Amino acid sequence: MKQIIECVPNFSEGNNMEIIKQICHEIESVDNIKLLNIDPGKATNRTVVTFVGPPSQVCEAAFKAIKKAAQLIDMSKHKGEHPRFGACDVCPLVPIAGITMDEVVEYSKHLAQRVGDELGIPVYCYENSAREEKRRNLANCRSGEYEGLPKKLINPDWKPDYGPSEFNSNVEKSGAVAIGARNFLIAYNINLNTTSTRRANAIAFDIREKGRVKREGNKLTGKKITNKKGEIIFEPGLLKCVKGIGWYIEEYGIAQLSFNLTDINISSMHQVFETACKRAEARGLRVTGSELVGLVPLKAMLDAGKYFLNKQQRSTGISDNEIIKIAIKSLGLDELTPFDPQKRIIEYIIDENSSNKLISLSLQQFSEKTASESVTPGGGSVSAYLATLGVALGTMVANLSAHKRGWDDKWKDFSDWADKGKAYHNQLLQLVDEDTQAYNAIMIAFGLQKNTDNEIAVRKKAIDDATKKAIEIPFKTMQLSFRSMEVMEAMAKIGNPNSSSDAGVGAIAACAAVRGAFLNVKINTKNFHNQEYVNTVLTKGAQIVADTLKKEKEILKIINL
Repeated sequence: MKQIIECVPNFSEGNNMEIIKQICHEIESVDNIKLLNIDPGKATNRTVVTFVGPPSQVCEAAFKAIKKAAQLIDMSKHKGEHPRFGACDVCPLVPIAGITMDEVVEYSKHLAQRVGDELGIPVYCYENSAREEKRRNLANCRSGEYEGLPKKLINPDWKPDYGPSEFNSNVEKSGAVAIGARNFLIAYNINLNTTSTRRANAIAFDIREKGRVKREGNKLTGKKITNKKGEIIFEPGLLKCVKGIGWYIEEYGIAQLSFNLTDINISSMHQVFETACKRAEARGLRVTGSELVGLVPLKAMLDAGKYFLNKQQRSTGISDNEIIKIAIKSLGLDELTPFDPQKRIIEYIIDENSSNKLISLSLQQFSEKTASESVTPGGGSVSAYLATLGVALGTMVANLSAHKRGWDDKWKDFSDWADKGKAYHNQLLQLVDEDTQAYNAIMIAFGLQKNTDNEIAVRKKAIDDATKKAIEIPFKTMQLSFRSMEVMEAMAKIGNPNSSSDAGVGAIAACAAVRGAFLNVKINTKNFHNQEYVNTVLTKGAQIVADTLKKEKEILKIINL
């Protein structure tokens, strides 16, 4: 698997887009880097940039961006609502695919050393790259902000990990930077119907893990409580892995809760939103919506959508697009600016080849491509698509049943069946393209050179590997198509009787898919050398066909077809 990491540098400029354009040009000048998102904020005077690529190239792009930011941004003149201490204020590296956190930590340290040595910028390593516990937290590293740097740099406890420990003329302009490796972080702001920063802060302190300063007597004005070392003691907030403050955004004319969610498996986006709603109401305020800064993982959006669907007692076995719509509206993500999932969800942006996939074609385009002179898509892809349509019908009956008047006490059971159907649907849909890709791999293997003994051996192995894959894909289609019939059978038995014929058509489509995929299995086994493997696959395949025909007959009998 290719190694991919994400970099999300924050630059202390959100108004002069010419400066941001020049910084981003440096990022894009590095080979194999994909710039995913540029998110400027006027009131915060800060821009969050997101890009991905192979580790070495990402580090090179980050270095060039930090260098350019230091040249173009003068921190001695900077003002903004967001805490900051450098032109490139923070530069996190995030593992995305094929790489461990430990490996990313090493890349971050190498980048930090380059920035310190070659650019003369003080660097603090934070999160997983921190050398001591107190530096793990970005807020600690950035405490005092830019204005506090002259004293901080000469404090032995806060000597930078790399770069100068003096506030020289270069540092006066560039400030410092925090560099580290961390998990995926969601920058999430929640909108309030107030202009009071103080009240927004109070709610943020209720929620964030760090909480608020513990005081004697009056929680607002009482004496701060300290431990034996003289350190201030904090009362923990309600949610783990959440950092937050309140601020006023002049651009929008409202106060916001500004959160960083550092582990959405512990505190999810919708959990933070719901908690904010409750704490705001307790203080006489109301949450009106929210906004995401930068990108968000697909899982966070799907989890949020499903959470709100469950609250409404609605089925969650619907398309991802519909679930995401529910999430957007429920969280009010489009209150301040439009929210385009294709531009904000990281998986959608990274999937460069999505437009070239068969499943991205319209129904007409798919049928016309099938009818063309091209040998792909062929029977294997069409069989997988037949099965996709079949289980989609079964899932539709489950969703209709979950929403049927008078069946409110059954909605969860039908939602669970719809979820099963959707899972089959998603797996089968992927096989549409995988079958065509398997055939293309065979053609590529046959086209390899065969002039030397080594080339002949390499070509033979490539043909064998590709042929086996071309057997495995339609066989997998057979297995999933047959299993998916459990949804149609259940809906024929307990689903909305007005839609029973749809369950029947779904069963017929799944049966046709099994038989069609088996034809592809058989024709591809003719060219495979391992006869023992071929015999096993054909025997299992014949049994699946027999079981499928039996299941189809049972389902049609239930609905009297």
